[in-house]
Amino acid sequence: MKSTLALIGLMTLSAATPALAAPKADAAPKCFMTQAIQGHTIGDERTLYLNVGGKSVYRVDMSNNCFAGAGPTDPVTLKSRGSASICGEQDLDVGATVNGGGLSSRCIVDKMTKLTPAQVAALPKGVKP
Repeated sequence: MKSTLALIGLMTLSAATPALAAPKADAAPKCFMTQAIQGHTIGDERTLYLNVGGKSVYRVDMSNNCFAGAGPTDPVTLKSRGSASICGEQDLDVGATVNGGGLSSRCIVDKMTKLTPAQVAALPKGVKP
C-alpha cells in the first residue's frame, strides 16, 4: 500500500513538473501608441526597426521593397489604423520617403515582432534605433 501511494505521488509530481518549468505565456498583446515611437532605423529595403518608449524595439517586416534606395535614417510616416493603439501589423500604416523627399512609397506591413534584449544587442551598430 505504501509503495502504491509513493508511486502515485511520484507520478503526480513528475506530471506537474513540466507545467511548473514551462515559462508562462503572455496572452495579452503588447500594444503601443504611435506617440511612444522615439526613433526608427531602416535595416534594409524591407525592414524597419522602431524604438518604442526607449525600452522596446520592434522589427517591422514589409512584403514589398518600399525602402529600396533609402538610408537608415530616412524619414518614414507611421500611422495607426482604426484605433490609436498599435497591437499588431494590421494596425500599422507605413510610408517611406526616399531620395531626399523626391520619391514616396507606401509600405505593405507583413509582420511586426517585439525583439528580445538579446536580439536588440545583436543588431548591427548602424541599425539599432
